[in-house]
Amino acid sequence: MSSSFQAPKGVSEYVPPRADLLYAVREAFAEQARLAGYGYLELAVFEDTNLFRRGVGESTDVVSKEMYTFEDRGGRSLTLRPEFTASVLRCVLENGLHKQGALPVKVWTTGAAFRAERPQQGRYRQFYQLDLEAIGSEDPRVDAETIAIAANWYRSLGLTQVRLLLNSLGCRECRPAYRARLQEFLRGLDLDEATRARIEINPLRVLDDKRPQVREQVADAPLMADHLCAACKAHHDRVRELLADLGIEWEDTPTLVRGLDYYTRTTYEFDHPLLGAQSGIGGGGRYDGLSEDIGGPPLPGIGFGLGLDRTILALEAEGAGFAARPRCEAFGVPLGEAAERRVFALVAELRRAGVAADAAFGGKKLKGAMKDADRSGARYAVILGERDIADGVAQVKDLAEGEQTAVPLADIVTTLKERLSK
Repeated sequence: MSSSFQAPKGVSEYVPPRADLLYAVREAFAEQARLAGYGYLELAVFEDTNLFRRGVGESTDVVSKEMYTFEDRGGRSLTLRPEFTASVLRCVLENGLHKQGALPVKVWTTGAAFRAERPQQGRYRQFYQLDLEAIGSEDPRVDAETIAIAANWYRSLGLTQVRLLLNSLGCRECRPAYRARLQEFLRGLDLDEATRARIEINPLRVLDDKRPQVREQVADAPLMADHLCAACKAHHDRVRELLADLGIEWEDTPTLVRGLDYYTRTTYEFDHPLLGAQSGIGGGGRYDGLSEDIGGPPLPGIGFGLGLDRTILALEAEGAGFAARPRCEAFGVPLGEAAERRVFALVAELRRAGVAADAAFGGKKLKGAMKDADRSGARYAVILGERDIADGVAQVKDLAEGEQTAVPLADIVTTLKERLSK
């Protein structure tokens, strides 16, 4: 009988073995971040609501429609984080990380984020992201580095169909003139009242509208790529040169906007064609004015958020060969009370030696214990009975091949480590 309670609608939850894959994917990213010199942050799950209003933007769907906002017992308005960048930048500024050494500050984090959206595959109300940020440098090499870290991670997972979409959204010098021209174009279209209101607040967001009737009308809209100032064009060209040097392919996508107001200059998205409507599996870009927007000093930055949920879906869609390390590699099968104590100690010794090990519990007979060994996914079973104890050996059975050999108890750990390394 199951519980009368269920997880809230739209919550992304994972149980073994799928949860093991999620954990392994996250660990693979941690290694990529470590290799590039990024330190780990552990952040608050909720923030002052104004951080997201000022940082993400009042006109975005995230702020206007999707945030989980509540009042605490002290009357303060708090919001469960809908994204990570604003929180990361707040943490960096609050702790003075930008004053402690050479810039950029290079950090990453991971965890759940929350948006009140209509649940569907790949779009959840509680979802999981990997976030990486480089704060304090305008160098285009930093842009290329963040893209390369994500691309290397996808490659390490065995994904082969990921596409990189790339654009530049200009800066606060060249965007106003483009904004005025875009507004003029959009005002002439047959749009609903809410979308027309958005034209006056942030017309770029109209280009990000996913509704077919809107996308069709904005197909001929003026593009930011044709209105970049000399500095932004040079920056964008340099980013593309650096990606080419790294052998990273991209698709110039002049209509790419993304859904948050803080983006400037380099903007990118990773797309997976097998995921249908929710094909974006990660993305990011520059946010050179965000620090000032939330009350900090001028501090350029760039970073990305990669969707763990959608990455798992992409792995499953491709049938990629990436797999989690087995939760159990060796399984102890004790036969009798004396063997239970010896196997319990042996399992602890195996774990100390770095071998994932487990054992049968509850005094099971050989048949039941071997069923447990098969279910565990272990490669080897270590069977120990009274006669084996007397002889100073254990029976090591290869559960894949069916071969069984007697191994001295003193050599069990080294023997299993050798066999598992092959």
